[in-house]
Amino acid sequence: MQDNENIQYDCSRGCAVSRNIDNELTCTYRPGCCKLMDADWLEGVHQDQFSDIYEVRFKNTRKGFYRNDSQQSIRTGDMVIVEAQNGHDLGIVTLEGPVVVRQMACKGVDPATAELRKIYRKARPFDIENWQIAIAREQETMIRAREIAAELGLEMKIGDVEFQGDGTKAIFYYIANGRVDFRQLIKVFAEEFRIRIEMKQIGARQEAGLIGGIGVCGRELCCANYITNFKSITTSAARCQDLSLNPQKLAGQCGKLKCCLNYEVENYTDALSRIPKVQEPLEFQDGLAYLIKTDILQETMYFSYDKNSMSNLYPLDAYDVREIIKMNRNGVKPESLKTDTLEAEAPEFRSAVGDDSISRFDNLSRKKKKKKKGEQRGAEKAGRREEGRREDNRRDEGRREENRREDGRRDEGRREEGKADIRIEARGDRHRKGGNNRGPRQGGNRTEGSRKQDNPQHKEVQ
Repeated sequence: MQDNENIQYDCSRGCAVSRNIDNELTCTYRPGCCKLMDADWLEGVHQDQFSDIYEVRFKNTRKGFYRNDSQQSIRTGDMVIVEAQNGHDLGIVTLEGPVVVRQMACKGVDPATAELRKIYRKARPFDIENWQIAIAREQETMIRAREIAAELGLEMKIGDVEFQGDGTKAIFYYIANGRVDFRQLIKVFAEEFRIRIEMKQIGARQEAGLIGGIGVCGRELCCANYITNFKSITTSAARCQDLSLNPQKLAGQCGKLKCCLNYEVENYTDALSRIPKVQEPLEFQDGLAYLIKTDILQETMYFSYDKNSMSNLYPLDAYDVREIIKMNRNGVKPESLKTDTLEAEAPEFRSAVGDDSISRFDNLSRKKKKKKKGEQRGAEKAGRREEGRREDNRRDEGRREENRREDGRRDEGRREEGKADIRIEARGDRHRKGGNNRGPRQGGNRTEGSRKQDNPQHKEVQ
């Protein structure tokens, strides 16, 4: 039986080390302490293709994919000896089965063409003993490495040191703003520590992932939990979410902008596309209404008749604001914001001062009433939006009917004008014919003989 006081938890490698009664060293895998841990959602599913590929985890966030050519029985949590560039290394198997192929696809590795290193065998007790001896040297090596870098005057910071499983090589993770010439540094390190040296440059966010910690949200740092690809973050992500541009609040433990600023940017950008830009106050019959604040996700805008006061705020839906702006451009002023459906509301300010009060549950019924009122107000807003859409449809249908009538009247007018032109032309022809056949009238009635003479086509009927 093991004594819990003798157990050492190594969260940087996700294992627990202890010694039994016979002073034998045992090392067990602890999934809950594993950085960048991935859930095996295909556990129990078997496949023949690429079934010999495993994911092996080393210190902090360093992982790799290895092939089991010896066909040994290896399971998740086993300590294995794997092939290294020089010598061998010791790691913990964290994934097996079909999910490994999906994980390789996420990392951009093709299992069919990638040259994967081998898994030699499972780790034996003396392998674990040598591994622990090498691990014990990491802290003092890092401190001494920082002293040497300072003596050489190099503008760099040694963030972490990782020894290889056989203790013959060490990886020095460093941070630097610019290019560093560490050729002399490597020579000094090799003479001081008597090992092979590998220098690997990392960023501030990667350093935070290596070290780990708890964020201001109370959860584990995202860079140590699951983030592997760090995207650029700018202050525009904070602006579109209407956040205060306070560097102390926007910066994480790494000193850079928090990665979580990018999580909801797309939702806010989509909501902002439906919110109109109010550059001037809205015009009503009883005065001007000024925009005080905007609830982006709920698409609600709060207006007040006093631009320097937040005591009487009237909420308006973004769709209604857009319609009022169109009415103002056409010279139409709505009646007032002070209607029965729009009641003045005070802004909601939340503070953490009274969260621990024992009487904080006494206002649950009041909160329920507020929630019901909010639901009713939401239903009323939805009804107003639907009524506005129906009214727009009716106006559009009226415009189309008026256009059809106007077109009909134009066609009728054209037809009447055509008929009038025909009558005028016919009347002109008659006048021209009469002027050629008849002479000037000299008064009196014309005789039957004269009419017969005027009309050469007239024949007397016998």
